[in-house]
Amino acid sequence: MNNNPLKRARRARCSCGALLVKLCGGLGAVLACLLGGSAMAELQLLTEEAPPTSFMQDGELRGMAVEIVQALIERTGDAAQMQILPWTRGYQLAQHQANTAIFSTVRTPEREAKFQWVGPILQGTTSFYSLKSRNLHFASLEEAAASGPLAVPKQWYTYETLSARGFKNLYGVSSPKRMVTMLKHGRVQLIATEDLTLKDELASGGLSPDQVQAHLPFMRSAYYIAFSLNTDAAVIARWRQALAEMRQDGSFAAIFRRWLPDAELPSVNE
Repeated sequence: MNNNPLKRARRARCSCGALLVKLCGGLGAVLACLLGGSAMAELQLLTEEAPPTSFMQDGELRGMAVEIVQALIERTGDAAQMQILPWTRGYQLAQHQANTAIFSTVRTPEREAKFQWVGPILQGTTSFYSLKSRNLHFASLEEAAASGPLAVPKQWYTYETLSARGFKNLYGVSSPKRMVTMLKHGRVQLIATEDLTLKDELASGGLSPDQVQAHLPFMRSAYYIAFSLNTDAAVIARWRQALAEMRQDGSFAAIFRRWLPDAELPSVNE
């Protein structure tokens, strides 16, 4: 009987290695097995704090988009981990890191070639909003552009869009809460945001929808799950098929309506 623990450990390692070679049919096959396993690498699914679509509550990820993604994970059988990150960091990782996606992401011509797209899972309309108490009226985008400072989170696509349209009055802020706080205290006359997230964004800064007035809807956006170009095409095909099945069997609509009962279901052609 060999009571030397070091020798026993060595023998165990040799036995495991021999078994792996036998199962895979030789050293070359072992390497093939390991390389083949890379296609099943765990997916990193990144999102941001954006209620009611994605947010943390009592230590758990919740929200409409989160539930859709969870359902897709279950249907595809893919190993995956979801995580909330600041939008800018998540967006950079999703562009360059293999087996990584970010949701919910506006699909635009500028972003088209940077990702592989699964969706849409949301669609929304962006408008300007002011305090009702100010009784402001705007008849055109030009008037909104001349209205004084307009607060928008600098990392949002809305900021990019308005900047490209020639708005010189943009006040880039760090978060939706900061945007709403500035509106509430009169530091800006206007903000720009979407109907889908308006209620929660206003609440974060101490306002409610009945305290604001919408002006000039100017952008309609479709939101997707955006996978990095380094993600296996087979994964994208699996996720697209699973989402199509959810639409067909009604499970997508059931999740969507539970979170956004008054919103319009996204069109497949968005």
